[in-house]
Amino acid sequence: QVQLVESGGGLVQPGGSLRLSCAASGTIRSIYNMGWYRQTPGKQRELVAHATSGGTTNYADSVKGRFTISRDDAKNTVYLQMNSLKPEDTAVYYCNADILSVRNSRNTYWGQGTQVTVSS
Repeated sequence: QVQLVESGGGLVQPGGSLRLSCAASGTIRSIYNMGWYRQTPGKQRELVAHATSGGTTNYADSVKGRFTISRDDAKNTVYLQMNSLKPEDTAVYYCNADILSVRNSRNTYWGQGTQVTVSS
C-alpha cells in the first residue's frame, strides 16, 4: 500500500507565504514524477507545479515566480513553497506522485487535499 499525506495548508493574508508538504509512504521502490494540483468548486483540477525525478520543474503561468516546487527524495517528500499569495490562489491543493511499488506496479497516487485560503 502507498499513501500520500499532505500538510501545511491554512489561512493566510494576501502577500503572505505558506509551505505545503506531501510525504509518500508504504511499499515504495521508486518515485518518478511528483506534482501539486489545485481545485476550486465548480472547476477542474489544474496543475500548479511538477517535478521529475531528474530535477526538471514546470509551473502554471499563474504561479511562475511566486511558487517553488522541490523534492527530498531521501524522505519521499515533495514541497510547494508559495510566496506572494493572492486571493485567487485559494483552493484545495492536492499532491500527486507517480510511484513504482516494491511489487513493480507503477501507479499514480493522490493525497487527500489541503485547503489554502488567501483572505484578509
